[in-house]
Formats: sequence, structure tokens, C-alpha cells
Amino acid sequence: MDDPDERRRQLGAFLRARRERISPREAGITASGRRRTPGLRREEVAQLAGIGITWYTWLEQGRAVGVSDQVLEAVARVLRLTEAERHHILVLADRAPAVPQLPPLSLGAEHVALLEKLLPFPAAIQTDIYDIVASNRAYRFLFSDLDAFAPAERNCAWLMFTDPVWRGSLVDEALVLPEITARLRAHAAEHRGEPHWDALVDRLRRESADFRGYWDDYEVADEQVRLRRYASPRAGLIATHFQSLWIDPGRGTRIIVMSPADASSTARLERFGSLIEAAPAWTAREDVVADRAS
Repeated sequence: MDDPDERRRQLGAFLRARRERISPREAGITASGRRRTPGLRREEVAQLAGIGITWYTWLEQGRAVGVSDQVLEAVARVLRLTEAERHHILVLADRAPAVPQLPPLSLGAEHVALLEKLLPFPAAIQTDIYDIVASNRAYRFLFSDLDAFAPAERNCAWLMFTDPVWRGSLVDEALVLPEITARLRAHAAEHRGEPHWDALVDRLRRESADFRGYWDDYEVADEQVRLRRYASPRAGLIATHFQSLWIDPGRGTRIIVMSPADASSTARLERFGSLIEAAPAWTAREDVVADRAS
């Protein structure tokens, strides 16, 4: 259930975490004397933002109701927030709209055909909660057989944190796992009150100590395409860029394509594609799509 009090508490915890990571020097303050807490003091943030210390304290305590865009922008400037972080505090403060709850995605034959046209490059239809709605053969078998998992487990965040084969494929685990968590946290605020989102976060917190730690760091991230390296048990070492072809931006649904970043990765994916040529073309998560492909 959507809870305004909980959103205000999250906003306060997020601002506090950001405040503790900004040094006085970064904020243009000459530090003097011994400081009991890391980062900036509350009164320093309030002074630099041009707001009252009591009001800023209420913000961090989750007690401030009706905070304005101007106050949030001033605090964002002092805390040196990224665009993704600025948007996040606006969402938590009810100054930006939540994503409307929509009926299931209608998966069409044209979407399936496009996935197949992208072979031998791995491609899938994915939502902003990382649910894998459908995939082509290269994506299905890149790490292990995706169809071997129950539909509710066909989620990239869940698999990367809980499945040893998927997680073991990450060459840069220390970069990828925090980023997955940060993107989930950013989008979760926009999907407040949606049971599917709450259930996934609760499951991950319960089953993965690493996820709990990253989640409690209060990091948020955008959807910027980044280089990713994988050690696929079947295709070998590959370096890829994630390209997103939007199907429905309002739902956060897109076709993701793992485009090879170098010649050796291209060759390995082409060789891998020839090995799985006879495999079934695609599968879909019936719990998150209305299938009209037939």
C-alpha cells in the first residue's frame, strides 16, 4: 500500500546518506575542529541551501510535509545530486508523479520477430523491474537455460543475486550488482504501492545479504548504457553494450540488445549462435504479459 509517511522516511534517509558523503571541502567549507559525524552537518546543509535548520532537520526525520520544488532543488545543489538522484527526491516528496498501474503488456508477433532478427546477439523484452518477458535463443541460453526457471524467477535482478551460474558470469560483479540495486531503488519509488515491486524487493532482501547491503546504501542510478563483460559458460568471455529499444516508455518496457563491443565478442556470439540454431525461438512470462503472438 502507498504510504506517504514511509515515503517521507525514505526521503529523509536518502538525504542523510547523501549528506554524510559530501565532505566540507567539496561543499566549499573550511573545516575546523573535530567532527563527530562524516560529511556535512545538518546546519551546514541548511545554511548553504538557504533554508532553516529546523525545516531541514524535519526533512531528514521524515516530518516535513508539503516541501517545495525550490527547497528540494536547493538541497540537491548542496548535496551535489545527479539527475537521477534529483528525480528520486522529487518522486519521494510527491513533486513528481508515480508511474500509473497499467494492464499487462500485450506481446505481439512483431516483437517476437524482432527478437529473432537480432540473432546472434542476445536480446530480450524486459521491464523496469528487470522481469524478462520474452527472449531470443541467444539470450535464453547465454548463461543457463532460462526456461529451466519458474516464470516468477525470470528476473535479471533475482538471478544475478541468487543464482550461482548467472552471478558467476559477471566479470565486474562489484560494479554490476550495486548498479542493479540502484536502478531498482530509483524505479521502486515510482512504482510505490505496487505489490509486485514490494514482493521482489522483500524476496531479495530476505535471500541476499549483498542486496540488503546495497539497498541500504540508498544509491539510485539512471538507465545509461554501460560496457558489461561476461564470462558465459557457453559463449566464453564477451564484452557488450546494452542497447534499449523502447516498446512502451510509460511501462519501462523495452527490448534490450547485448551488442558486442569488440571483434572477439562478435566472433564468440556468432559461434554460439550456430550452436543453438535448432533451439526453440522464445518463451514469454504469462504472469506479466497478455500474449497475442498467435
